[in-house]
Amino acid sequence: MPYLGLGLHVIVALCFAVHVVRSGQDRYWLMILFMFPLLGSVVYGVAIWLPEQRHTRHGRALAGNVRRLLDPGRELREAQDAYDTAATTDNRMRLADALLGAGRASDALPLYRAALSGIHRDDPQIQVKLAHALLEAGDAAQARHMLEDLIARKPDFRSPEGHLTYARAVAAGGDKAKAKEEFEALVGYSSGFDAHVHYVECLIGWGELGRARELCEQAQTRAKRLPAYARRMNKPALDRLKELSKRAESM
Repeated sequence: MPYLGLGLHVIVALCFAVHVVRSGQDRYWLMILFMFPLLGSVVYGVAIWLPEQRHTRHGRALAGNVRRLLDPGRELREAQDAYDTAATTDNRMRLADALLGAGRASDALPLYRAALSGIHRDDPQIQVKLAHALLEAGDAAQARHMLEDLIARKPDFRSPEGHLTYARAVAAGGDKAKAKEEFEALVGYSSGFDAHVHYVECLIGWGELGRARELCEQAQTRAKRLPAYARRMNKPALDRLKELSKRAESM
């Protein structure tokens, strides 16, 4: 096992060495990487690679995940500071999103409602976020009503987040047939696996274990075909599906 660990350190250092050459970094990084494979890779990754990756979509997502892991309250603090400095609609939405992400949906509700004013009075994206907060705050009926009203007024509007919120709200309200219809559509086109997680949770609750296991298997099969970065981005949902699959198998 020690040899395996040493090998991984060297492989990482080699990958960073290639990056040094291709990106035109100072050559002293090569000496640091090969003299101190583990420590050198950590330093290079933090000092050079991660900041550079922030300029790519997947890199920004990865950097954001690292920041949230190291300092989970940072975004909420910064959002609150920005809002206290200037109570603009953008800052209000940022704070509401941070509160919702921190599990404080009830605190996010008045901010989303306040954002629905002026030129944003009929903004469908804000309405979707408000419906999501209503659902997380325990008001599934109001969330469903809001989204059905939005669908009626803007039939051409499309939002995967809104669709998932709607399916969850319908399921929470006990409308099993309608919920299954919406979830089946979602898992058919969703690029991620959050819809699978929520649908499998519902199926287990309804006692439909065969379909639950089938969805878990389909998701894992599909995940194996994804590139590595996509699997990393979807890891929380995929890990949850593994847990749900084990639960369905044991019932």
